Amino acid sequence: MLSAEHRAIVKATVPLLESGGEALITHFYGMMLGEYPEVRPLFNQTHQASGAQPRALANGVLMYARHIDQLEQLGGLVSQIVNKHVALNILPEHYPIVGKCLLRAIREVLGAEIATDAVIDAWAAAYGQLADLLIGLEEKTYAEKEHAPGGWRGTREFRVARKIKESDEITSFYLRPADGGELLEFHPGQYIGLKLVIDGEEVRRNYSLSAAANGQEYRISVKREPNGKVSNFLHEQVGEGASLELFAPSGDFTLEDSDKPLVLISGGVGITPTLAMLQAALGTHRPVHFIHAARHGGVHAFRETIDKLAARHPQLKRFYCYEERRDGDQEAHAIGYLDETLLKRWLPQTRDVDVYFLGPIAFMKAVKRHLKAIGVPESQSRYEFFGPAAAIE
Repeated sequence: MLSAEHRAIVKATVPLLESGGEALITHFYGMMLGEYPEVRPLFNQTHQASGAQPRALANGVLMYARHIDQLEQLGGLVSQIVNKHVALNILPEHYPIVGKCLLRAIREVLGAEIATDAVIDAWAAAYGQLADLLIGLEEKTYAEKEHAPGGWRGTREFRVARKIKESDEITSFYLRPADGGELLEFHPGQYIGLKLVIDGEEVRRNYSLSAAANGQEYRISVKREPNGKVSNFLHEQVGEGASLELFAPSGDFTLEDSDKPLVLISGGVGITPTLAMLQAALGTHRPVHFIHAARHGGVHAFRETIDKLAARHPQLKRFYCYEERRDGDQEAHAIGYLDETLLKRWLPQTRDVDVYFLGPIAFMKAVKRHLKAIGVPESQSRYEFFGPAAAIE
């Protein structure tokens, strides 16, 4: 039970987390992944090595400590965590492992003089409250997906019906249920969880669904990363007819119903969820401005698809920005970086629009800044990160 004294102690640790939270969480991760190999598949080792995942968890812990008296102030953070956990099939038995390692890390990093028994007891109660909250919400979500038409719990076997190269870096995988059964619907912008065994080691990853729901198959479009263990495996080892284990679609970054003009902005492989959003929007009469930035034409995936849609749907305007233009590339609407001037030119005249944007973190920082500068309401600018959430202010 989280008492008033516990809350006061947890809130008092906020300055310590602000100054040393990342070091504490890095120690926590090293301990947990070293001593509990059963949880390793739940964590992306690339994000561990870059420090992105420790920073994300440190930020989440800090937000929780700040708002422990008013958890509603966490806003969409709880929903985002729940959806990511569900997509990776996080289960109740994983929480005690995390809690045990977190408390040990607090003691070992801060030292017994600071991390007293009272501090440890307070954080144990606080973590218990958070774990109970997440477990309850996740179980509700698992049950909803299991009992929905075409739904399931845990993994379900799918077969690769088609494998299509979309650009020099991106390949699409069309996935159909191996049992031939009904397929769970999803919302444009959601992603699936993928469970693989590579060189004897289990790994799990999330991939955006890059085509609207059609009741027959899911499509994911995977960028091949230079040192990406999973992306290289999918590109090199997984062919048509191969079996893959999927967790049900999840995610709260979804296209909302609206009559406002829609602006979809993407950089690189950030284009994938916007494709499903675009297909859904074209079924209505709302104007759509589709803006995509790529390094050059060779890595610009789905250009032909978007061009064909624009030819059939007058409501769709599309704009392409290449960092550089190589010989043989098709023409882009601009060369260089997507900046404030281009966005002013390419957005609708009204700033009362709904904007969804995704891409590399530097790209997203710039887009967020530019949209604010040209007068798009922040409440109507929506975004999601690939990998761990991070501040883009």
